[in-house]
Amino acid sequence: MSLTLPPSAKIYLSLAPCDMRKGFDGLSAQVRNILQLDPFSGAVFLFRGKRGDRLKALVWDGSGLCLYAKRLERGKFVWPRSQDGAAARLSAAQLAMLIEGLDWRQAIIHDEVVTPTLA
Repeated sequence: MSLTLPPSAKIYLSLAPCDMRKGFDGLSAQVRNILQLDPFSGAVFLFRGKRGDRLKALVWDGSGLCLYAKRLERGKFVWPRSQDGAAARLSAAQLAMLIEGLDWRQAIIHDEVVTPTLA
């Protein structure tokens, strides 16, 4: 799965396991009702199945909803512990690691970088 996103993209993990049979409407309803976020905001919303080997990403690209899916042949996607109605934020680099089946929690997140000014 290849998602090309700017570093400033907002990426959310839905922490509760998701029914992987859900499609566009079911996942956007989950974003709206459970995560209390706008599925048409342009943010990426990630969902993992109970077994942990399936991942779906829902994103509005400006003209329609896109739904991406991936199944790992070996292993599970690394996911934080489940909390009802909760979402976790990821960086674009962490998302790339997650999609590859790597432990994205090992990535070091730096605070916001301040743009230098010319003196």
